Amino acid sequence: MLELIDISFKRDGKQILNKINLKLDEEKFYVVTGPNGSGKSSLAKIIMGIEKPDSGKIIFNNIDITNKSIDERAKLGIGFAFQQPVNFKGLTVYDLLKVAINKDITKKEACDILSKVGLCALNYVDREVNTSLSGGELKRIEIATVMARTPKLTIFDEPEAGIDLWSFQNLTNVFKQIQEKSKGVTLVISHQERILNIADQIILLESGKIKQIGNKNIMINNILKEEVCCKEVSNCE
Repeated sequence: MLELIDISFKRDGKQILNKINLKLDEEKFYVVTGPNGSGKSSLAKIIMGIEKPDSGKIIFNNIDITNKSIDERAKLGIGFAFQQPVNFKGLTVYDLLKVAINKDITKKEACDILSKVGLCALNYVDREVNTSLSGGELKRIEIATVMARTPKLTIFDEPEAGIDLWSFQNLTNVFKQIQEKSKGVTLVISHQERILNIADQIILLESGKIKQIGNKNIMINNILKEEVCCKEVSNCE
């Protein structure tokens, strides 16, 4: 489905990712976690084409997409939800959904999509996607656009960042719906244990390298043990 081969990336002379080799299989839910500055968001952006790797290859469904644009990757079936959703002044939620799906839909269809992310559709469908909306509202609208497209590969960069309680409590259900409907790959960048707990596989990044990949039960135990050890060392200093 998706394969990263020897992906390396520097920013301002600093090594962010160092020879990343990774395979993601269909119908799997992956969570990438790790310390701040480990390269998690950069990895997500490189897969989407927002950042370009300095070396290596990205293969998606047997197609080399290393040099393809964001639009080209989107057309191939890759969807991306930003950590901080983008504002679109002058564009309504209804228009945004039509752009995301790339076809005309009725307002009833738009309302059905919005209701899946807990928004009272009649209050939102004609609103502009701008700063009048809260961070949680923007996040839910963005997730709705991703759900509507049913991409083959869906990437969420820290979806829990800056959202309201409803959104966080229902994120796991949204991810499951996307996974069941698309039958593709879901890749989430997250620190949250609740999200780690629904993963098929957890990928632990550290200092720009993959430190460990494994089953969620083994990985969560290892991560929690490591956090306890780090706290004990810190307390002894």
